[in-house]
Amino acid sequence: MDIFNKLQYYSKIFLSSKAPKYKRDVYNEIDFSQKCVGLKGAKGIGKTTILHQYLNSINEDKLYISLDNPIIGDMRILDIAEMAFKMDIKVLAIDEIHYQKDFANDLKTIYDFFDIKVLFSGSSAIALSNADLSRRAVVYTLPVLSFREFIELKEKINFPKYSLEDILSNHQDLAYEIISKIKPLKYFKEYLSYGAYPFFLESDKNTYFLKLTETINKTIQSDLLYLFNIDSSNIQLLKKLLVSLCQNPPGSLNLTALSKDIGINARTLYNYITALEKGDLIHLLYYNKKGNAIFQKPDKILLNNPNLFQILCDVNIGSQRESFFISQLNKFDIKYSKKGDYIVNDKYIFEIGGPNKSFKQVKDLNNSFVVSDDIEVGFGNRLPLWLFGFLY
Repeated sequence: MDIFNKLQYYSKIFLSSKAPKYKRDVYNEIDFSQKCVGLKGAKGIGKTTILHQYLNSINEDKLYISLDNPIIGDMRILDIAEMAFKMDIKVLAIDEIHYQKDFANDLKTIYDFFDIKVLFSGSSAIALSNADLSRRAVVYTLPVLSFREFIELKEKINFPKYSLEDILSNHQDLAYEIISKIKPLKYFKEYLSYGAYPFFLESDKNTYFLKLTETINKTIQSDLLYLFNIDSSNIQLLKKLLVSLCQNPPGSLNLTALSKDIGINARTLYNYITALEKGDLIHLLYYNKKGNAIFQKPDKILLNNPNLFQILCDVNIGSQRESFFISQLNKFDIKYSKKGDYIVNDKYIFEIGGPNKSFKQVKDLNNSFVVSDDIEVGFGNRLPLWLFGFLY
């Protein structure tokens, strides 16, 4: 059996299995009519599931391959696409595309010369640096599960998503509507601990943490080392850096001290921080982001989502709350603020805290809000933290 026949064999096995029924909202946002569609996102976030769901929904001849399959070896996706085209395959789905370093050039050639639709998925760290390809491929970024999606998956209860403006102007009515169906604070504690990745459905909490640990390790040991040319001997330094960032409480970032603690120079530290951000393991926040800077020192660093605290360090509730808030507003422009905690879209100022958080930091500021954990319903400009989990 030659390699292409083996790829077809593995594809049939993959496609013969049932894809999960639940489709995230992002699935319906994807324009599958495009000739080249890409999915980016963290490991374990559901990219393969979306490919699977789409492939199972069409009747055209299709081929699914994953570039981490060892039988592919040095075979290029251009060669695979050419063979698929000759076999009259209409849709080629390529998982883990970042395992071919110069995949962008091959995708451009496939797009220009073969009548075949290409879907691909890859690490959030991949960059479509080929300008010609970026005009051809439509690429979607998948975030972690929202709090709303977690509840829908767990309880099979559908909820609408709300705009930020809806939440700010009508938060009491929205909260009461949701509370009439569920107890949000009960589910919120669960979400913060083990609800950001879809594989929570497949296992109990302890197994979830094992899978999340494996996800972190694979992201560092496979994706980041490969994409950023980091020597494999430095894996433990990357992990040590991630743990140290987890242990830093909000507002205490000192990169000079961090560099000494990890045992690396400042340039290497900046490279590693960039890699961890691109791998969707951390968020970098700035008072004022300079777009043309090669590396701008971040003013604040948070873990990408609140579940990561369960694996990497003792949970700092303040950091975990802020990590949740930032993760749920992933489509917005968010800046670190000297008054309040964050400015969103250069308009709204938010202070994040517990149920008794005061308005002292933001009381004289227009469009300012206190976002409080451990409250079901807000009042005035005090909003419940959990409600921001209904933005998507």
